Amino acid sequence: MNNLAVQQIMIGSVCKDEKTTLSTLKRIKQVGYDGIELNLFMIENTPFIVRMLTKMAGMPVGKGANICWPDMLKESGLKATSLHADLGSLENRIEEVITKARELDTDKIVITGMYRFDYSNYDNVKDLVKRLDKVGARLRESNLQLLYHNHNVEFLKIDNKYTAYEMILNDTNPDLVKIEFDSYWPAEAGVDVVPLMEQLGERLVLYHINDRGTRLKKAPITPILKSDSIELGYGNMPLKRILGLDCIKNVDAIILESHRNWVNNNPIESLEKSIAFLQENYSNEH
Repeated sequence: MNNLAVQQIMIGSVCKDEKTTLSTLKRIKQVGYDGIELNLFMIENTPFIVRMLTKMAGMPVGKGANICWPDMLKESGLKATSLHADLGSLENRIEEVITKARELDTDKIVITGMYRFDYSNYDNVKDLVKRLDKVGARLRESNLQLLYHNHNVEFLKIDNKYTAYEMILNDTNPDLVKIEFDSYWPAEAGVDVVPLMEQLGERLVLYHINDRGTRLKKAPITPILKSDSIELGYGNMPLKRILGLDCIKNVDAIILESHRNWVNNNPIESLEKSIAFLQENYSNEH
């Protein structure tokens, strides 16, 4: 069975304390989701620069560091599908991150890309591949899986020959580095996501789902509109086709992450609209 989950970044703005967090998690469970994907930088105290950068990107951290997440999960009935972490934390304090994952009862740790990193540089990406394999080997010793989550930066070309993502896929050890694929970002970069997902095959363990479109507040003046994240089924991503792929049938979880531009600026209303699309177009009985 494939679980349906929500990325924690969606609810950072509404989880202000334990009471609001618990009611939010219970609502997520009530409308049909099975789990939540948590972020290390949102469940522990983080540097100001991290909070500032995520807020500028429209993804506020919130006050999750003050909340006992294992208790919240138990009371709400949701499961932690996975834990997002940065590579630096895994390299510098891996035992702490492993302990955190075990406290949350998840066996998946996901690296979410690199900051201040040139993905168009061959030597940089070659070094990243080695670092990923090394951390993946250490996590496997602890019966944990390492996954890599993409954005759009990985689709920069190296020497105008191939993308950084191709190099990561081809050069990392598939037994040590699994994939959490986010189809929104490569589509934004002009990539045909369906054949890429088919290429991932069984290496695809988690899937981040989002749609991409335009929310109009009034009739447009110009013939060019800006696209952004939007509720499932309200945009133009080939989501029905994606949900029918064989590789999707084998993933452990499909995780919703519409990171901003929510209907009525309300993430809970947004995730409710998206679960309706999933319930109509996807069966998690496989």
